[in-house]
Formats: sequence, structure tokens, C-alpha cells
Amino acid sequence: MISRYHRPASLEEVFDLLATDGVASVLMAGGTVVNATEYPDIEVIDLQDVCPDAIVESGDRLVIGAMARLQDIVDNAGVPPLLRKLAHREGPNTLRHSATIGGTVAGADWESELLAGLLVHRATAEVRRREGSLTIGIADLFADPAASSGGIIASISVEVGGATAAARTGRTPADTAIVAAIGRVTRDGLLLALTGVASTPVLITRDAVEALVPPADFRGSSDYRRNLARVLTGRVVDQLGGAV
Repeated sequence: MISRYHRPASLEEVFDLLATDGVASVLMAGGTVVNATEYPDIEVIDLQDVCPDAIVESGDRLVIGAMARLQDIVDNAGVPPLLRKLAHREGPNTLRHSATIGGTVAGADWESELLAGLLVHRATAEVRRREGSLTIGIADLFADPAASSGGIIASISVEVGGATAAARTGRTPADTAIVAAIGRVTRDGLLLALTGVASTPVLITRDAVEALVPPADFRGSSDYRRNLARVLTGRVVDQLGGAV
């Protein structure tokens, strides 16, 4: 049950609310998680007035404000085409107009193809704390969620350019992928990310695919998911052809 709603006008006010003794609080960006979750007794802190939503170029990178909606990413011609396509896959139109990129990164959904796309685009998160800001690679953030403890994701920065490819397997074309492979080639070589094989999307090398021990569910065993990872990785490499 939501006992109180706050809409702070500054980050300092957010941090003051989070520091209130004896109060259980939850941060809200687009509201898709908060509104779908049953809480025993919490206060909601709405971030829409304190986090940016602009999408701007910054040298060889693109900076996406944490409050940018997924549909904003789909519609923005300056966003790398792969990320626009993967943002569209995150859910139906109603969800994309509510869900934010900051909330999506914070959620670290193991099946999110968009997060796999961010990984191969070497995404970093700007995390603001009362004592200052720090930049964390989202791969590091997924591996150690405590790295952002006490902070708020303000923006996501991604590299642009490079050849990209994606392959997926789902029960139907519109269904969430059981496993998806996303690849990007830069001057440094191939970056490969997988969904559906670990507790979060992961960056992985081609040689490490056989050592995966994916979780199993009603859609497939661990062995099945590992086999999908091997096949889909091969398809991505084939799509990239001479770029690898």
C-alpha cells in the first residue's frame, strides 16, 4: 500500500526523503514497476522533476536522460538504429510511453534485449549521490548493484557507430526472447551480449558461451538455453560477416 506520495523539486530533497528514519521509500521513474507491485507500506518518491529526459550528442557518445521514455528512444533518429529497434521490443506502446531508460537499467531484467544492446554500445550510467556524481559502466552495475547504492541514475551514455546485429528465439515472434544475442563490431573487435542466460544480460566472449550455466524455466532447460546461445551467437557473427 502506498501511504504517501512525494514529488521533490531537487535531488537534495530526494536524498533528504530517502534518509528519513523509520520510513520505507521507493523511487519511481515511469511508474511501470511501482504501479504493478504490491508493497506492505511505502512512500513513493517521484523523480520526474529532478532527472533529465533529453537525448543529446556528446562527442562520439549519446547521452540519454534517465527520464527519457522508451518511446522517445524509438522515435529519436539520433539514437543508434539497433537501440531504437530493441527499445521497441521492450513492450507494448502503452508501456513504452511510460517506462524510462533509467528505470529499465535499474531493473536489470535478465531478458531485456535493450539492456543487451546498451552493453554492446558500452553504456555507462551517471549516478548522482549527495556527495557527488560518479560514472559506472552498466556491465559493472549489473555485476555489483551495490555500486550505485544510495545514488540515483541521472543519465545513460552510449557509444555510437559500429556494425551491429541481433538474433533471438522466442515462442512466437512477438514473445519475449528465450535467449537473444546482440553483437557490435568496433575498432577493438567484437562485443557480444546475451539475454536469458544469467540473472542479468551479460557481455561475453564467443569462447565462453560453452561454459554458460543458464537458469532454467518452463520455456527451456539450462542445456537448451546454452545451445540457443551458441546458435544465436553464430548467427550474429554470420550477419556481421567481414566486419568481425
